[in-house]
Parts: sequence; C-alpha cells; structure tokens
Amino acid sequence: MDFYIVIPAHNEAEFLEQTLQSLVNQTLKPKKIVIVNDHSTDNTQLIIEKFSSGHNFIVSIQKTSSSQHVPGSKIINAFYAGFNTLDNNYDVICKFDADLIFPEDYLEKIAEHFKVNNNIGMAGGFCYIESNGEWILENLTNKEHLRGALKAYRKECFEQIGELKPSIGWDTVDELLAQYYGWIIKTDAALIVKHLRPTGSGYKASSSLLQGEAMYKMGYGIIITLISAVKIAFKKKQFALIPDYLKGFIKAKKQKIPFLVTKEQAQFIRKFRWRGILNKLKL
Repeated sequence: MDFYIVIPAHNEAEFLEQTLQSLVNQTLKPKKIVIVNDHSTDNTQLIIEKFSSGHNFIVSIQKTSSSQHVPGSKIINAFYAGFNTLDNNYDVICKFDADLIFPEDYLEKIAEHFKVNNNIGMAGGFCYIESNGEWILENLTNKEHLRGALKAYRKECFEQIGELKPSIGWDTVDELLAQYYGWIIKTDAALIVKHLRPTGSGYKASSSLLQGEAMYKMGYGIIITLISAVKIAFKKKQFALIPDYLKGFIKAKKQKIPFLVTKEQAQFIRKFRWRGILNKLKL
C-alpha cells in the first residue's frame, strides 16, 4: 500500500529528528512525507533540510501563521498546506505529529490491518510517554479512540467523511463520521509509539474553552458535554477544567457557531455517545 504522510511542525527541533529517523527506518517505506514548517523560530527547518537532502521522498514547505501553540484549526490548516501539494496516487493518508518515535514495522502493520479488512477506515497504535525512566501508556489513550497524533486514513474513508475539519475537535468528529458511514476504527495496542511530549503540555489555558466549543459543534448537547468534561478532567486530574468546558459550550451556543456535522449526523453522534455511556455503566 502507498502511504502519504503529512507532518505539521511548529518549533519541533527538540523532537523532529527522532520522528523522521523512525519513519525513514520503516520496513515499509512511505511513498512521500511532507513536513509543513508552520512559523517555527527554532532549528526545525535545518532538521527538515537534513532529511530531505538525504531522502527524495521527504519534502517540505513553509507556512506562516500564528506563533501560538494551540489545538484545532492551526494544525489542520498546516496539514492542508502539505496535503494540497500531493497527488491522488495513495492508498493511505496519515497526519502525524512531529514528536513521535514509531516502531520500525509501524507502517507495515498498519497496512496489514487495512488489507485484512476492507471495512477498516482508520488505524493506529497506542501512545506511550516517559515517566521516571519508563515508557507508560499515556492516560488519554484507549482502545475506542485513535489519537490525533497518529491518524492513518484509508483514502475512501478520508474522502467520505469530508476529510479533516479545520476546527478544534477534528480528531474526534472524524471518527464519529467514519462510524456514521459504517467504517471501523482500528486501534492496535501492540504498536507502541513513543510520544516525546505529553498531549496538551504546550497548549494555552484557553484551549479548554475551545474543547467545550468543539463538543457543541459536534452536536453533543449539554448533558453529554458535562459527562465528557468530567471524564476528561478525571483522566487529566485537572477538575478545574470542567467549568471551562461548560463555559466553552455555552459560549458557542450563545454565538450560534456553526456545527461541524449535519442534523442527521448530530443525531447519530448523540445516540452513539449515549450507547457508549450506558454500556460502561453496566460494567
């Protein structure tokens, strides 16, 4: 299978070399890697040039946007700056972060999943972070969700879900829409990916308000938003986030911010979320 990979990078000099080295070492080589240097002020570009000069499947472009490190539209806009330079001759499109170390057989194993089951629309491994000298499962990782750091999409699924939404919540609504269209999300716990920077560690405090906005835009409704806020805050051990999520939701509702999904898709999402909540309560 032919893999295209797009990596948005903003001030990633500390980690990018390890990420790219792990990708050039893959047993199944990607057909192309595009690195989008998004307004970096460190040595990110020097690292990109080092790898692109030695590997003809690695290219880069530079993009100027906000200097802030925030989730959502900045990342996806950078992704599209790279994606739009690619042709359509791929089987799998990946959006990878610039602070990961992939096992050498990562792409090979992902390709096997896609080949074994044509209904798999998205696939990926599990993120681990270093703690006290050991690599442990990142607490936001679970078998029901493919992390935004390492998304791999079958082309047909990517196109059917309307590609990626340039908004906070893009890495949740993509999976919900994939399931709306009948695709399977495959997470492989045996594929251990080292995440060199814990999720959200560099984000501004205002990002929690944006998370609440995302829940509104996905059609969650206030009750599911509250339950989700409590769940995320519990995992992060930051219970002060709960009111911020709710404030973000209420603010978005008052401003009548457009949804990311249709009315029918929002109905499916609410039913899907409630089914998951009730199933967990039975355990």
